[in-house]
Amino acid sequence: MSLILRLLVNAAALYVATRVVDGISFTGSPAALLGVALVFGIVNTLVKPIVQFFSFPFIIVTLGLFLLCINAVMLLVTSSLSQSLGLGFTVRGFAAALIGSIVVSLTSLVLGQFVEQEKKD
Repeated sequence: MSLILRLLVNAAALYVATRVVDGISFTGSPAALLGVALVFGIVNTLVKPIVQFFSFPFIIVTLGLFLLCINAVMLLVTSSLSQSLGLGFTVRGFAAALIGSIVVSLTSLVLGQFVEQEKKD
């Protein structure tokens, strides 16, 4: 999937999370949402592999369930960076981040499959 499509899928997934999950909000323009998606992509590309490497024993012991916590932390980091940049994306609390990370993951999975299917046809 190209970088632009991945950015659009992330933006759509984050938008769905703001509408579905109580505790995640967005008060900006569509361009700001693309900025949040870019921040989210950068965090997942640069920070997440490092965190996963150092938490590998926890991931093994919990049979992968700790990955949900890592995804929630990445969403909280994205929120913090987005607030610093004035993009209007806010996550209030770990519970909202945990549910939001599940919503973002599932939405990205579905949209990614749909985009890949359209490219094949």
